[in-house]
Amino acid sequence: QVQLVESGGGLVQPGGSLRLSCAASGTIFSINAMGWYRQAPGKQRELVATITSGGLTNYTDSVKGRFTIANAVNAVSLQMNSLKPEDTAVYYCNAEIRTYWYDTYSDYWGQGTQVTVSS
Repeated sequence: QVQLVESGGGLVQPGGSLRLSCAASGTIFSINAMGWYRQAPGKQRELVATITSGGLTNYTDSVKGRFTIANAVNAVSLQMNSLKPEDTAVYYCNAEIRTYWYDTYSDYWGQGTQVTVSS
């Protein structure tokens, strides 16, 4: 079994910063990529940022220049600066993990952490 545990959400004023962290644990042979997605009320879940095991990053346009994704061993973080009210959402950690050498990669999700940007 694989678990993704997120931390770091909360309430912040516009223009403020937050850092989200996610750690993967359990039976892990390899991780292809990790990332962050978010879902605002009444909207579909959307990609925020991803990073491959080799360090290649991808960001949705609305967060470029404000958010930075980074990875470590079985972990990923998202530094969020210059936060805006429209960044308010539940943020989910995602990882593409192979649990055994003979497996294919599967998607795993964290439980989500609330980020609220409001004055």
